[in-house]
Amino acid sequence: MKRFIINFSLIIIAFLIYFLQENFFDWFTIAGVMPNLFVIYILFIGLFSGRNKGSIYGLVVGLMLDILVGNKIGLYTITLGGVGLTAGIFAKNFSKDSRITIMLMVGGLTFAYELIVYMLNYFMLDMNLEILIFLKILVIEVIYNIILTIIIYPLFKKFGYYIEHEYQGDKILTRYF
Repeated sequence: MKRFIINFSLIIIAFLIYFLQENFFDWFTIAGVMPNLFVIYILFIGLFSGRNKGSIYGLVVGLMLDILVGNKIGLYTITLGGVGLTAGIFAKNFSKDSRITIMLMVGGLTFAYELIVYMLNYFMLDMNLEILIFLKILVIEVIYNIILTIIIYPLFKKFGYYIEHEYQGDKILTRYF
C-alpha cells in the first residue's frame, strides 16, 4: 500500500510540476528562458529509487510531455528516459548527500538533455541551426536549474530517502557484503 501511495504521489507531483512549468515559471523567466523542472524531477527519482524506476518514470513523464506539448511523439520520452537511466547510474557511483555533487549532476544532465533535444529537433523538424542563441539559452537554463536545485534540494532529499528506504529496504547494505 505504501508503494502505491508513493507512486501516486510521484504522478501527482509530475502534474504539479507540469502546471508550475507552464503557468508559474512563465512569469519568472530570465532573458526569456524558463527552468526545466522535469530534468530535476527525473534526476531525483532516478537517484533515490534506482535505474529501473528512474527510466520508467522518465519514459512516462516524457510521453506525457510529448502528448501535451511536443511536436513529435518520442522526443521527450527518449530524452527523459535517458535522464532517468543516467540518474540511476549516478546513484551507485556518487553521494546523494553532497549538494555540490547534486548541482553538478543537475547542470550536466540539463546540458546533455537540452543538447540532445536540440539536435533531435534539428534532424526531425528541420529547424535552423543557431548555435549562439542556443548556447545562451543553454547556459541560462543550466544556471537556473542549479539555483532551483539549491532551493528545493532539502525537500527532495527527505522525500527521496523515504522512497529509497521503502523500495530498497534492507537490500542497501547487502550489495556491499
